[in-house]
Amino acid sequence: MFITRTRITAAIVAGAAALVLAGCSDDNAVSGMDHGASSTSAAASAPAARTDFNDADVTFLQMMYPHHAQAVDMAKLMPSHSQNQQLLALAANVEKAQAPEMQQITMLLQSFGKPAPTAGSGHAGHTMPGMMSADQMTALQAASGLDFDRQWLTMMIEHHTGAVAMAETELAGGTNTESKTLARSIIDSQRAEIDTMRGMLGQS
Repeated sequence: MFITRTRITAAIVAGAAALVLAGCSDDNAVSGMDHGASSTSAAASAPAARTDFNDADVTFLQMMYPHHAQAVDMAKLMPSHSQNQQLLALAANVEKAQAPEMQQITMLLQSFGKPAPTAGSGHAGHTMPGMMSADQMTALQAASGLDFDRQWLTMMIEHHTGAVAMAETELAGGTNTESKTLARSIIDSQRAEIDTMRGMLGQS
Protein backbone atom coordinates (compact mmCIF):
# COMPACT_ATOMS: atom_id res chain seq x y z
CA MET A 1 0.00 0.00 0.00
CA PHE A 2 2.79 2.34 0.96
CA ILE A 3 4.65 1.44 -2.23
CA THR A 4 1.57 2.16 -4.33
CA ARG A 5 1.02 5.57 -2.74
CA THR A 6 4.68 6.44 -3.22
CA ARG A 7 4.49 5.50 -6.88
CA ILE A 8 1.35 7.59 -7.34
CA THR A 9 2.96 10.60 -5.62
CA ALA A 10 6.08 10.26 -7.76
CA ALA A 11 3.98 10.10 -10.89
CA ILE A 12 2.07 13.25 -9.90
CA VAL A 13 5.29 15.13 -9.18
CA ALA A 14 6.83 14.04 -12.46
CA GLY A 15 3.71 15.10 -14.35
CA ALA A 16 3.70 18.49 -12.67
CA ALA A 17 7.35 19.00 -13.53
CA ALA A 18 6.69 18.13 -17.12
CA LEU A 19 3.88 20.68 -17.25
CA VAL A 20 6.09 23.39 -15.76
CA LEU A 21 8.85 22.63 -18.29
CA ALA A 22 6.35 22.65 -21.11
CA GLY A 23 5.01 25.99 -19.90
CA CYS A 24 8.51 27.50 -19.84
CA SER A 25 9.15 26.18 -23.31
CA ASP A 26 5.90 27.73 -24.55
CA ASP A 27 6.76 31.07 -22.88
CA ASN A 28 10.14 31.07 -24.56
CA ALA A 29 8.58 30.25 -27.89
CA VAL A 30 5.98 33.02 -27.51
CA SER A 31 8.64 35.43 -26.35
CA GLY A 32 10.79 34.58 -29.32
CA MET A 33 7.87 35.08 -31.66
CA ASP A 34 7.13 38.48 -30.08
CA HIS A 35 10.70 39.64 -30.56
CA GLY A 36 10.59 38.54 -34.16
CA ALA A 37 7.34 40.37 -34.78
CA SER A 38 8.69 43.53 -33.14
CA SER A 39 11.82 43.45 -35.26
CA THR A 40 9.80 42.96 -38.39
CA SER A 41 7.47 45.81 -37.43
CA ALA A 42 10.38 48.16 -36.72
CA ALA A 43 11.99 47.32 -40.03
CA ALA A 44 8.73 47.91 -41.88
CA SER A 45 8.18 51.33 -40.22
CA ALA A 46 11.68 52.66 -41.02
CA PRO A 47 11.48 54.97 -44.05
CA ALA A 48 13.43 53.87 -47.08
CA ALA A 49 16.13 56.22 -48.31
CA ARG A 50 14.91 58.39 -51.21
CA THR A 51 16.61 58.00 -54.55
CA ASP A 52 14.35 60.22 -56.67
CA PHE A 53 16.74 63.18 -56.80
CA ASN A 54 20.11 64.15 -58.21
CA ASP A 55 22.91 66.59 -57.42
CA ALA A 56 21.17 69.39 -59.32
CA ASP A 57 18.13 69.11 -57.03
CA VAL A 58 20.30 69.24 -53.92
CA THR A 59 22.32 72.21 -55.19
CA PHE A 60 19.15 74.11 -56.10
CA LEU A 61 17.60 73.60 -52.67
CA GLN A 62 20.80 74.31 -50.73
CA MET A 63 21.31 77.57 -52.64
CA MET A 64 17.68 78.68 -52.70
CA TYR A 65 17.24 78.53 -48.91
CA PRO A 66 19.74 81.29 -48.00
CA HIS A 67 18.63 83.18 -51.12
CA HIS A 68 15.06 83.18 -49.83
CA ALA A 69 16.29 84.05 -46.31
CA GLN A 70 17.89 87.26 -47.57
CA ALA A 71 14.74 88.24 -49.47
CA VAL A 72 12.70 87.73 -46.29
CA ASP A 73 15.19 89.90 -44.36
CA MET A 74 14.82 92.63 -46.98
CA ALA A 75 11.04 92.38 -46.80
CA LYS A 76 11.11 92.74 -43.01
CA LEU A 77 12.93 96.08 -43.34
CA MET A 78 10.04 97.64 -45.23
CA PRO A 79 7.60 98.52 -42.37
CA SER A 80 10.25 100.52 -40.47
CA HIS A 81 11.80 102.23 -43.50
CA SER A 82 8.97 103.12 -45.91
CA GLN A 83 5.50 104.59 -45.95
CA ASN A 84 4.70 103.50 -49.49
CA GLN A 85 1.59 101.35 -49.09
CA GLN A 86 2.08 99.55 -52.42
CA LEU A 87 5.63 98.62 -51.43
CA LEU A 88 4.54 97.57 -47.96
CA ALA A 89 1.99 95.20 -49.50
CA LEU A 90 4.57 93.83 -51.96
CA ALA A 91 7.11 93.19 -49.20
CA ALA A 92 4.46 91.42 -47.13
CA ASN A 93 3.68 89.18 -50.11
CA VAL A 94 7.38 88.36 -50.58
CA GLU A 95 7.66 87.25 -46.96
CA LYS A 96 4.35 85.38 -47.08
CA ALA A 97 5.41 83.41 -50.17
CA GLN A 98 9.06 82.70 -49.41
CA ALA A 99 8.96 81.81 -45.70
CA PRO A 100 6.76 78.71 -46.33
CA GLU A 101 8.97 77.77 -49.28
CA MET A 102 11.95 77.78 -46.92
CA GLN A 103 10.14 75.24 -44.75
CA GLN A 104 9.41 73.13 -47.81
CA ILE A 105 13.08 73.25 -48.82
CA THR A 106 14.13 72.10 -45.35
CA MET A 107 11.74 69.14 -45.44
CA LEU A 108 12.85 68.12 -48.93
CA LEU A 109 16.55 68.19 -48.06
CA GLN A 110 15.93 66.20 -44.89
CA SER A 111 13.96 63.62 -46.88
CA PHE A 112 16.97 63.33 -49.19
CA GLY A 113 19.17 62.59 -46.18
CA LYS A 114 20.86 65.99 -46.43
CA PRO A 115 21.52 68.43 -43.55
CA ALA A 116 18.90 71.05 -42.80
CA PRO A 117 19.92 74.35 -44.43
CA THR A 118 20.57 77.62 -42.62
CA ALA A 119 20.33 81.25 -43.69
CA GLY A 120 24.11 81.42 -43.95
CA SER A 121 24.52 78.12 -45.76
CA GLY A 122 24.98 77.51 -49.44
CA HIS A 123 26.60 75.00 -51.69
CA ALA A 124 30.38 74.84 -51.73
CA GLY A 125 31.84 76.04 -54.98
CA HIS A 126 28.65 77.76 -56.12
CA THR A 127 27.69 81.43 -56.01
CA MET A 128 24.08 82.48 -55.76
CA PRO A 129 22.98 84.99 -58.44
CA GLY A 130 21.18 88.06 -57.19
CA MET A 131 22.46 87.88 -53.61
CA MET A 132 23.26 91.21 -51.98
CA SER A 133 26.63 91.80 -50.34
CA ALA A 134 26.94 92.69 -46.67
CA ASP A 135 27.77 96.29 -47.69
CA GLN A 136 24.65 96.52 -49.84
CA MET A 137 22.48 95.27 -46.98
CA THR A 138 24.08 97.78 -44.61
CA ALA A 139 23.44 100.62 -47.06
CA LEU A 140 19.81 99.53 -47.43
CA GLN A 141 19.30 99.48 -43.68
CA ALA A 142 20.74 102.99 -43.41
CA ALA A 143 18.44 104.42 -46.09
CA SER A 144 14.95 105.82 -45.56
CA GLY A 145 12.03 107.35 -47.45
CA LEU A 146 12.20 107.51 -51.24
CA ASP A 147 15.90 106.59 -51.23
CA PHE A 148 15.11 103.37 -49.38
CA ASP A 149 12.22 102.62 -51.73
CA ARG A 150 14.41 102.96 -54.82
CA GLN A 151 17.26 100.93 -53.33
CA TRP A 152 14.89 98.21 -52.19
CA LEU A 153 13.17 97.92 -55.55
CA THR A 154 16.46 97.89 -57.46
CA MET A 155 17.96 95.25 -55.16
CA MET A 156 14.85 93.07 -55.05
CA ILE A 157 14.53 93.07 -58.84
CA GLU A 158 18.13 91.82 -59.05
CA HIS A 159 17.45 89.33 -56.27
CA HIS A 160 14.35 87.93 -57.96
CA THR A 161 16.13 87.76 -61.32
CA GLY A 162 18.79 85.60 -59.68
CA ALA A 163 16.18 83.31 -58.13
CA VAL A 164 14.49 82.84 -61.51
CA ALA A 165 17.84 81.92 -63.08
CA MET A 166 18.48 79.33 -60.34
CA ALA A 167 15.01 77.88 -60.80
CA GLU A 168 15.51 77.62 -64.56
CA THR A 169 18.77 75.72 -63.95
CA GLU A 170 16.84 73.31 -61.73
CA LEU A 171 14.23 72.69 -64.42
CA ALA A 172 16.99 71.96 -66.92
CA GLY A 173 19.05 69.63 -64.74
CA GLY A 174 16.97 68.41 -61.80
CA THR A 175 15.01 65.17 -61.63
CA ASN A 176 12.98 65.46 -58.41
CA THR A 177 9.31 66.23 -59.07
CA GLU A 178 8.78 68.30 -55.90
CA SER A 179 11.92 70.37 -56.44
CA LYS A 180 10.97 71.10 -60.03
CA THR A 181 7.42 72.05 -59.00
CA LEU A 182 8.91 74.50 -56.50
CA ALA A 183 11.18 75.89 -59.22
CA ARG A 184 8.22 76.49 -61.55
CA SER A 185 6.33 78.25 -58.75
CA ILE A 186 9.32 80.51 -58.06
CA ILE A 187 9.65 81.40 -61.74
CA ASP A 188 5.95 82.26 -62.13
CA SER A 189 5.57 84.28 -58.92
CA GLN A 190 8.87 86.15 -59.05
CA ARG A 191 8.63 87.06 -62.73
CA ALA A 192 5.24 88.64 -61.98
CA GLU A 193 6.73 90.55 -59.03
CA ILE A 194 9.68 91.70 -61.17
CA ASP A 195 7.21 93.23 -63.65
CA THR A 196 5.36 94.95 -60.80
CA MET A 197 8.57 96.31 -59.24
CA ARG A 198 9.89 97.62 -62.57
CA GLY A 199 6.65 99.54 -63.00
CA MET A 200 6.93 100.93 -59.47
CA LEU A 201 10.58 101.88 -59.94
CA GLY A 202 9.62 103.87 -63.02
CA GLN A 203 7.10 105.81 -60.94
CA SER A 204 9.40 106.52 -57.97
